Amino acid sequence: MSVETTNFAAGSKAFFPGHCPVISAKIVSRKSVEPAVDHNPHDDRKIADERRSLLGLAVMALIVGATTGCVGAIFRILLSHADRLRDAMIAWAHGHAVWGFLIVVGACAVATMVAAWMVRQFAPHASGSGIPHVEAVLHEEIPPAPFVLVPVKFLGGLLAIGSGLALGREGPTVQMGAGIAVFAARVCRLCRADSRVLLAAGAGAGLATAFNAPIAGLVFVLEELVHRIEQRVAIAALAALTTAIPVARLLHGDAPDFQILPLSYPSFESAPLFLALGGIAGVLAVAYNRALLSTIAVRDRFGQLSVELRAGLIGACVGIAAWFVPELVGGGDQITQRALIADEGMAILGLAFLFRFGLGALSYAAGTPGGLFAPLLVLGAQSGLLFGEACRLAFPALALQPQAFALVGMAAFFTGVVRAPVTGIILVAEMTGNVTMLLPMLGACFMAMLLPMLLGNEPIYESLREHTLRLERQIRQR
Repeated sequence: MSVETTNFAAGSKAFFPGHCPVISAKIVSRKSVEPAVDHNPHDDRKIADERRSLLGLAVMALIVGATTGCVGAIFRILLSHADRLRDAMIAWAHGHAVWGFLIVVGACAVATMVAAWMVRQFAPHASGSGIPHVEAVLHEEIPPAPFVLVPVKFLGGLLAIGSGLALGREGPTVQMGAGIAVFAARVCRLCRADSRVLLAAGAGAGLATAFNAPIAGLVFVLEELVHRIEQRVAIAALAALTTAIPVARLLHGDAPDFQILPLSYPSFESAPLFLALGGIAGVLAVAYNRALLSTIAVRDRFGQLSVELRAGLIGACVGIAAWFVPELVGGGDQITQRALIADEGMAILGLAFLFRFGLGALSYAAGTPGGLFAPLLVLGAQSGLLFGEACRLAFPALALQPQAFALVGMAAFFTGVVRAPVTGIILVAEMTGNVTMLLPMLGACFMAMLLPMLLGNEPIYESLREHTLRLERQIRQR
């Protein structure tokens, strides 16, 4: 057992001091098929305790899901208002020449600095996506963070993403959902095992709320967070999603996040092209992972500068970008939508892809709250559309639809970076309301996952989890 695991075991007792039944589902199922020799009342009591525990866990997951859905929906709505406020400020500032430029750059820098200060002062684990922290807690490598992480993630995410950083809303909502689950587990004095299950369910509800994608939230829990199918986790996640999505849709609507024109089923002749797109997405994913980690390493070399100053400098750079190309900053949903309707020329699209590629890595290095999923979907849609337009010009007889390649590119690039293909495929299908491209997505995701593994590139959250563990050791030393 590692030092981190030992420390978690000691710390988690303070967080989750309750008692948990020890009987396992495997034992129950074995008893149901083996002939009974002697009836043991003690076994009956253990089975009854297990069922009561499962029922209580399901009820708690329903409550956690509803709370996460409400918080996540409000966060999403406020982010939309922040984007509109930023655009309005930039439009106003363009009428005031130099002073307007300084106001935009200064506002972005200050907002980013305040977000970084909140993280450093109150909840260090609120920096970045938050998903690596949730995974580390689930793997019992570090203890859960205190509840103050939730408001820090909420307010810091609004400031950072609202100021124009290329970060996603799903990281904050996943970590806030996990934080709400931890708080509920402490209040109800759940044991470690049930607390872990509830935490995973809350995190899944957070992802589902961020993208209005309930099935993707369930698959994300099983594929990315716990890496296996556990019945108790599945039940708790289903319960949380059952309440999270209706509550969220009540606040922000139930339409898919992206609109796309009807797509025809791909022909057999186009299959190699989608495999090639998956290979390109896999190579680009390796480059993106390395660029992201390299940017973080460069930031860490300037350790003599305060966290707030480093974040402020990055915020100022984003403010300069926002002055010149306001449509290319922020979370990027509108950029993905434009790619899905093929609303940009190839030259502009290529430049926009390179710009967002660098802006995503730079934004994450600021150390403010913000996720990776949404920026990945932007890059996947842009790269897929570029490839689709090139294929349409090269093979006019195939009557290709470039939007189809943009759709497949979203899932493929996500898979190459995160290595969660089922989550990526279902997420894109739910966000676009399109299922005609499922087979091309399977082939593209196969290639996008194969090449990074052959090149020895780790999934991004595996690499970022090492940063989370290093941060935990620094916190303990302080």
